[in-house]
Amino acid sequence: MVAAAPAPAGDGPAAAGPAPPRIEPPAREVLERATRRKPAALEAFFDCYFGPVHALVYRLLGERMAAEDAAQEVFVKVLRAIDQLDPARDPWPWLATIAHNACRDVWRSGAFRLARRSDPIDAESGGSDRLAASGPDPEAWTLATERERLVREAVGLLPERLREAVLLFEYRGLSHLEIARLLGINHAAARKRYSRALEALGKILERTPGF
Repeated sequence: MVAAAPAPAGDGPAAAGPAPPRIEPPAREVLERATRRKPAALEAFFDCYFGPVHALVYRLLGERMAAEDAAQEVFVKVLRAIDQLDPARDPWPWLATIAHNACRDVWRSGAFRLARRSDPIDAESGGSDRLAASGPDPEAWTLATERERLVREAVGLLPERLREAVLLFEYRGLSHLEIARLLGINHAAARKRYSRALEALGKILERTPGF
């Protein structure tokens, strides 16, 4: 498992994280007490951020049970590393980095990959009509379903950085700007990574029988 990320030392792009949710963070004195592991302050901190963290990991993973487990894992890591938190800064970028690392652990897990091979990637996220589409005609639907399976398998063959770009944009519905914030890269780099992912995906599908 990836260790909890250190609290960000600055406000540059690498520490930006996804756009903060519209919530009011705890007062600085509460954050200061939380870093000293005072129970009431920790409770206030967790109450404030559990919902946004859960929403983020659910958006990234697209599975409720996986999101529940990942959110719990995030706060286990937060509790272990809470003394690293800078009370003078917004905690959200730090939390979002830990959440993203937790989701990466899930993406890498054999159980998650097996589940995604047997279930549609977009089963809970509302679907993606950018890579494959289906229609009301049974024959067309069967063909589209088969093509979607081949696309999912091809996505699984991509290097992790490129696979991540496709999953976040196509199946999790994040914009390139959101992906850039999440990965700590600039907007142009996020778009370029996605473009490379599509190019690599196209080459794989060109060699795929039946596509």
